[in-house]
Amino acid sequence: MANKIILGLILLMVVVPNAFISYADEFESVVIKTIKITDNVYMLQGRGGNIGVIAGEDGVLMIDDQFAPLSDKIKTAISNISDRPIRFVINTHWHRDHSEGNENFARAGTIIVAHENTRKRMNTEQFVKAFNKKVLPSPKEALPVVTFSSDIKFHINGEEIEVIHIQNAHTDGNAVIYFKNSNVIHMGDTYFAGKYPFIDYSSGGGITGVVAGLQKVFAMIDDDTKIIPGHGNLSNKQELGIYLDMLRDAKSGTEKFVKEGKTLQELLDSDLLKNHEQRFGQGFLKRDKFLSIVYAGISGN
Repeated sequence: MANKIILGLILLMVVVPNAFISYADEFESVVIKTIKITDNVYMLQGRGGNIGVIAGEDGVLMIDDQFAPLSDKIKTAISNISDRPIRFVINTHWHRDHSEGNENFARAGTIIVAHENTRKRMNTEQFVKAFNKKVLPSPKEALPVVTFSSDIKFHINGEEIEVIHIQNAHTDGNAVIYFKNSNVIHMGDTYFAGKYPFIDYSSGGGITGVVAGLQKVFAMIDDDTKIIPGHGNLSNKQELGIYLDMLRDAKSGTEKFVKEGKTLQELLDSDLLKNHEQRFGQGFLKRDKFLSIVYAGISGN
């Protein structure tokens, strides 16, 4: 049941703005869970993408802000961490389950930051082919007011924070955020912990970019690094490595089928990812849908 609710929210909320009315009761029941990672870095879980927070005397910097109906609950959760203002929100990408709260936070004086491609996609109508859904532009107030083209750094609360663009991964505007002093990294939707991921090829994403980006991150971090995934529980380098192996297998296996001229159905009927099914097959996106998206992206069909 939980996976069906999540999939429904992704289909309606990620890709259709202002469709939350049908799910109002679901948002009413959401509880924002706060997980303390270090003395001043936290992960917040509610409904949608995981939120990262760093708090201190300089104020609060937040990563992603979930769905608009949850903004007040998120603000309350953060007020229990810090009485300082929320100065910045960094969007890891444009999908609504990570950015729909932008308007509410911006109206309260928070500066919204994102990759320039994220702003472009939020500012124009989009079409998510994998779910056959049109996405209307975000309200002007929700748009990032600070954008970057490659990487950017923040220096706040005694922390050096690297915001790193991961090219053509989950989308074409993905960013991962590395708290260097605390050794914590927020991966956004380049990492679905314990789940097959959604890769948005219609937004410039691709499995090749995901693999390349994760390999870059894997080389940056160490065994003590705490990883906040876009979706799923707090993770670590070992689990990220297993996830990366699954993606490599999906990529190389699908490329082989496409090169040999085999059909999507032949791919789905194969045993590709059989060894990974027990670990990753319980998420909202099942194996066949995941491989169908990868096949479509690689084959161009």
